[in-house]
Amino acid sequence: MPLLCEQSSLKESYARMPTSDTRVYLLGNPEKKNAPKVLEELRTFAAGRCTVTGATLAHDGQSALATSPDRIVVVGGDGTLIGVARTLGDRQVPLIGVNVGKLGFLAEFSVEELKRHFDRAIGDDKLISRRTVLEVTVQHAGASDRSLAINDCVIQAGPPFRMIHLDLSVNGERLTTVAGDGLIVSTPSGSTAHNLSAGGPIIQPDLCAIIVTPLCPHSLTHKPLVVECESVIEVAATTVNEGTTAIIDGQVSYPLKAGDRVIGRRFAHDFLLVRNPQYARWQQLITKLHWGHLPGTA
Repeated sequence: MPLLCEQSSLKESYARMPTSDTRVYLLGNPEKKNAPKVLEELRTFAAGRCTVTGATLAHDGQSALATSPDRIVVVGGDGTLIGVARTLGDRQVPLIGVNVGKLGFLAEFSVEELKRHFDRAIGDDKLISRRTVLEVTVQHAGASDRSLAINDCVIQAGPPFRMIHLDLSVNGERLTTVAGDGLIVSTPSGSTAHNLSAGGPIIQPDLCAIIVTPLCPHSLTHKPLVVECESVIEVAATTVNEGTTAIIDGQVSYPLKAGDRVIGRRFAHDFLLVRNPQYARWQQLITKLHWGHLPGTA
C-alpha cells in the first residue's frame, strides 16, 4: 500500500502560485517505445499551465538549456534522467522524472501522477532534493579525462578477470591497497545502485557524503567507508588487467592502465531532483527495493 506523504509541514509550506510564467522544457528518450506518445501528451497537457519552451526526443539537455527553463521534464527512466543531468554540467536545472522504463527509482512520477501534481512539481521549490555530484578525473600518461557522476564511478577488474590492486588515498593521505575485483566511489544518490549490490551502506540521498566500497576484496578488513563530501578520493591503479575500466554511471567508460589515477571530488553544482509529493521520503526504497520486508512478505 503506498505510503502517502501526509506530513502537515509539506501541506502548509506549499502555497499555490501562478505557473503560467514558469518555463518548462520536455525531453524524451528516443530509445523508449512510449516516449514520443507520452511527450506529446504532456506537451498538450502543459500548454496553458506553463510556458512550454520546447519538446524533443534527445539524451542531451543542452537543447533545453538554450531556452532557459525553470524545470525540465525528462520522459524515460533512471538512466535517462542521470544522463540528462550529466549533460547539464554547471547549469543544473530541477529535473522532473517521468518513468516509462522499468524500476523508476529516481524518475518518481508516472504520467498520471505528474498531471495530478503538475502545479506543485513546477512551482514548489520545497520539492527539490539537492544531491551531491562527483567530478571524476581520470589521469593517464600525459593526458586526463573529466566526467560528472550522478551515481558513481566504478573501477572494475575486467578481462581476463584476475585480481587487481588499487591504492586508495583520501585528502592526500594514503589509506590502503585494495586487492580484489575493484572499487566503487559513490554519491548518496548512488548508494542504492551498484554500491548497494556490493554490500555498501544506504545513505539518505540528500546528505553530503561520499561512499567508498571495495568490490569483492581479498581481505576481511576492507569494509565500505563513508567520508564527508568535501573529501578528495584518489585511486591509483597499481596492478590491472587488459580490460580494467573506470565506468561513470554505467554510461561512460575509461580504460585504465598501470599508473593511471582516478580522482573523485564533489562537483560545485548539485543534481536537482523534483520529488513526487504523493510519496514519503523512503517510499521508493520500501516499495521498489523491498527494504525492511520480512521473509515471506510482499
